[in-house]
Amino acid sequence: MPLYRDEAIVLRTHKLGEADRIVTMLTRHHGRIRAVAKGVRRTTSKFGSRLEPFTHVDLQLAEGRTLDIITQAETLTPFSAGLGADYDRYTSGTVMLETADRLVPEEKEPNLQQFLLLVGGLRAMASGDRRPGQVLDSYLLRSLAVAGYAPSFEACARCGLEGPHRWFNPSMGGVLCATCRIPGSASPAPDTITVLGALLAGDWPVVEAADARTLKEASTLVSAYLHWHLERALRSIQYVER
Repeated sequence: MPLYRDEAIVLRTHKLGEADRIVTMLTRHHGRIRAVAKGVRRTTSKFGSRLEPFTHVDLQLAEGRTLDIITQAETLTPFSAGLGADYDRYTSGTVMLETADRLVPEEKEPNLQQFLLLVGGLRAMASGDRRPGQVLDSYLLRSLAVAGYAPSFEACARCGLEGPHRWFNPSMGGVLCATCRIPGSASPAPDTITVLGALLAGDWPVVEAADARTLKEASTLVSAYLHWHLERALRSIQYVER
């Protein structure tokens, strides 16, 4: 069987037979793949904990008829070590993994931007330098933008009129002017729109200067925007303090 190498973030696993697992990963060069790790559930497995969610690994795989087979795995970054001891960071990181899994639906379609974004987001989450909720919100907005769902926080998402605008609607793609506003649109505070733009752009001084009420309203709108474009809620997001 032909062999190939890649690096990956493990997104999730599930059992296969008595000792194997199917591992779903987002890779640098091959996009999202599912591969079999044979014997990984045995205590004598050569893989150890290298194929658990959050692990950044270097892999060798053998091409199979239906699923590829993992033949070697070396840990590059064990992000779980920086997330496992903190509930908020762990649950936020879990949402990041599930989002990456959902936004890269096609197997073996290269998506370098999503891979690099996930690695960077997990690194920021595990470092503890910034609050987990804001790291998560920034990651969610950026990953949606890379997937083609970039929200508009300045110009009207419908007619393009430059803002600022006071209305926001996920189904329309962001802020709306008074003329384009549709029923059910939210009317967030101006500071909230500013923070949303800063989260998307990675303007951390603006984000860190915001008060708790503004950050909470921004998180609510990010969740609504994510839910709309994924068409169904993430299972993991219910455990995140919003």
